[in-house]
Amino acid sequence: MAAPKTASFTDLARFVAKGHDLAPVYMLHGEEGFYIDRLVKIFENLVPEADRDFNLTTLYGPQTTMATVHEVCRRFPMMSDRQVVILKELQNVSADELRKLAPYLRQPSPTTVLVACFRGEKAKGKEMLDAAREGGAVFFESKKLKESQVTGELSSLLRTHGLNIEPKGLELMCSHVGTDLSRLYNEVDKLATALPKGSMVTPEVIQKLIGINKDYNSFELADALLRRDAAKAFDIVKRFAANPKDKNNAFPQVIAVVFGKFSDLMVCHFAPDKSPAGLARATGGSEWAMRHLIPVMRNYNAFQVIEIIGILRRTDAQSKGIGSRQDPFDLMHDMVFSILTAPGRLPY
Repeated sequence: MAAPKTASFTDLARFVAKGHDLAPVYMLHGEEGFYIDRLVKIFENLVPEADRDFNLTTLYGPQTTMATVHEVCRRFPMMSDRQVVILKELQNVSADELRKLAPYLRQPSPTTVLVACFRGEKAKGKEMLDAAREGGAVFFESKKLKESQVTGELSSLLRTHGLNIEPKGLELMCSHVGTDLSRLYNEVDKLATALPKGSMVTPEVIQKLIGINKDYNSFELADALLRRDAAKAFDIVKRFAANPKDKNNAFPQVIAVVFGKFSDLMVCHFAPDKSPAGLARATGGSEWAMRHLIPVMRNYNAFQVIEIIGILRRTDAQSKGIGSRQDPFDLMHDMVFSILTAPGRLPY
């Protein structure tokens, strides 16, 4: 079965790792460098360690002429059915220079797998791209992960390792890794290494293996605020201030998690269908999360939530030095107080 002309990261990684029916050219491009780096490693692993001096070549676009690339790709592999050529940093090569690669791309060598990488940018050069398509190249665009995609990406990755995760554990890990793909994959690798297949990832497991305190983190702060549990909220901020070097307590992450929860709460107030399924569709979250959010809707009316969103925006600006020079944890303390006491008065 031939590889698709465009593919997702998971599908492409799985297909390439098998090493069968590979395309002669792969064009890897896009803003997210992590996926491209990961795929390059998979392509490199197609060549056995003992054969890499002969059948694995890495070239760097800015230091290599396209004539050299053409020459290397036309070489025959040594004692193997194929060679792999990795061409990196093409984002730093002009479109005019890239067009010189077009003749090879139109008629690539069947014994070479050329992996062309535009790390951090979309592929450029119309003549080169048209030639690549004509020659049967496979394209992969590596896009930045959006916040709304983290839950699905994390769940999918855990499943590929044969692991299950509790909803609260999923929320905890998502708040921990954010949209940092490198961090996401590293943390899942830790879990997969330590746990047998079929294991359930719980908040307790996460605390033990990853080091996130299940009781004192940004997710628990947001939860305490939603419940209007002032004592717990202020205690968490106090713990954050006592451990200022803990990256899990970084102000941008805390703001993002709390903002996300109150944004969902605002959507819930105005959603016509207030069933868990209806709210899940409206917010893009899970029904499990909505079942926990519905009971706290009575704690804040819609006007209060609108005011709280404003408080969070203002605090975010202040944390970046706009209109304030307060210590970050003093700002966080004031933010918590303002949220818990928001009267819900609109400025008009």
